[in-house]
Amino acid sequence: MFRPLLIASLLFACLPASSAPGEETAQSSKRAASRQGTPYAGNEEAMAFADEVAEKRKLDREWVRGVVAKAQKVPLVARLMQPAPAATAKNWRLYRSRFIDPVRINAGVRFWQANKDTLERAEKEFGVPAEIIVGIVGVETIYGQQMGDFRVLDAVATLAFDFPDSHPRKEEREKYFRGELEHFLAYHSLMGTDPLRPRGSYAGAMGMPQFMPSSIVRWAVDYDGDKSIDLSRSADDVIGSVANYFRSYGWKPGMPTHYPVGFDKEKLDLDALMAPDILPTFSVASFQSKGALLEGPALEHKGPLALVELQNGGDAPQYVAGTENFYVITRYNWSSYYAMAVIELGREVREAMQKQAEARKAS
Repeated sequence: MFRPLLIASLLFACLPASSAPGEETAQSSKRAASRQGTPYAGNEEAMAFADEVAEKRKLDREWVRGVVAKAQKVPLVARLMQPAPAATAKNWRLYRSRFIDPVRINAGVRFWQANKDTLERAEKEFGVPAEIIVGIVGVETIYGQQMGDFRVLDAVATLAFDFPDSHPRKEEREKYFRGELEHFLAYHSLMGTDPLRPRGSYAGAMGMPQFMPSSIVRWAVDYDGDKSIDLSRSADDVIGSVANYFRSYGWKPGMPTHYPVGFDKEKLDLDALMAPDILPTFSVASFQSKGALLEGPALEHKGPLALVELQNGGDAPQYVAGTENFYVITRYNWSSYYAMAVIELGREVREAMQKQAEARKAS
């Protein structure tokens, strides 16, 4: 059985392995320098935020102010958060090639084989297929190979107080990251752990599954029973936490993520089918009445469907009929391209394992 966060102590850190003396290269020194910035100690807005969090959460005011004062504004974080140029065309084939490759597939096979029993246990307890969990961890960090080396405090503080002005959703995103910084501070105050130690992505995501601070608080679980939660080194905790995340968002055991879809050109009302975006809205009957063509198991689907469009640059887009489970995957990352990459990586890993098993039987 797993333990929820507030019962277990969480190893809230994604620390890279320390180098032996003399191993640091000029490149690593340059990378470290790019992650340095200006402390928020003299920033009135940041200090006012610290006071608000201390009062709201009943935390020690001087401790919160001291931590926020040590947070640094890192220009590189803000630059990496800039939106893609408006003219950049979405391209599913290119996006897919970044995540479905031999490196991730082979690493996924090793991860699945090493954690087969835990994946089976999580699938039984949470209803989330092993290949979806494997797909998530592979897309996010190549099974722990790329967990990020930004100091989390600096990343979330930079995005909380200095989110790029050019971003069309600046106000919304800044509010989000202030919430993440609040969760981060409150956790470390509660647990008595060092908020300067955790490392993660430029957005503040941590560990093999790249959980944000609020996600760790809400969904991380102690799945190996050692009375701690370690999303950087415990594959059991990672697997259980990802499965718990999906179940919490309404994953339906046994339901496919999507079905093939075609079109009846004479009846097609593409605008109506695309209007809800990827939110499952249409019954099978209403879906087909607007010109979508389904066959086989899709015709027996009981829940709502959505038309998911995957653009291919200048070429014709691809379409699938997304189910509620497809939508659940997009709650991890709000992108249909991301969700499809997770699905297809998990499938490719599963098929690679099957081929290996068949080859062993034949030899």
